[in-house]
Amino acid sequence: MDDHTRDDAVAPPTTGDPTGWRPTRGASNGWEHGTLRRAVVHGVALYNAGEFHDAHDCFEDEWYNYGSGTTESAFCHGMVQVAAGAYKHFDFEDDGGMRSLFETARRYLRDVPDDYYGVSVRDVRATLADALEDPDALADWRIELDGRRPVADEFDFEYAESLE
Repeated sequence: MDDHTRDDAVAPPTTGDPTGWRPTRGASNGWEHGTLRRAVVHGVALYNAGEFHDAHDCFEDEWYNYGSGTTESAFCHGMVQVAAGAYKHFDFEDDGGMRSLFETARRYLRDVPDDYYGVSVRDVRATLADALEDPDALADWRIELDGRRPVADEFDFEYAESLE
């Protein structure tokens, strides 16, 4: 664990045994990088609420903690592209831009474990592939975290605001 990614206030997963968490690790309530889990919790909830720009910012801010070539960097970069692609699709009706961003996201997420920091990356990859064929696949899709599909509350918005 890197001290700059430690966050002892972040909670353990609500279900499962995701990659990045180990119950016997004391620091960050078992997370290898507590700040990454915090960004994931808020970023996913904001994405699911349709707040794509704020979700993008959560993943982008955390991405800067990791060096190029790391799984953490690939995951964060991929999720930045997912949020940006959804933003292009929903806010600008730019499906060409969405497709370009989703293709990039798929490359970044290709080798990320299927249940990374609680995110069902397998489902993200499958939905990106579906959306490349038919952008309407995004209509009711929400990112799964710890077996649920959370939506933002006031704490998620406060977190995103703190990044500015």
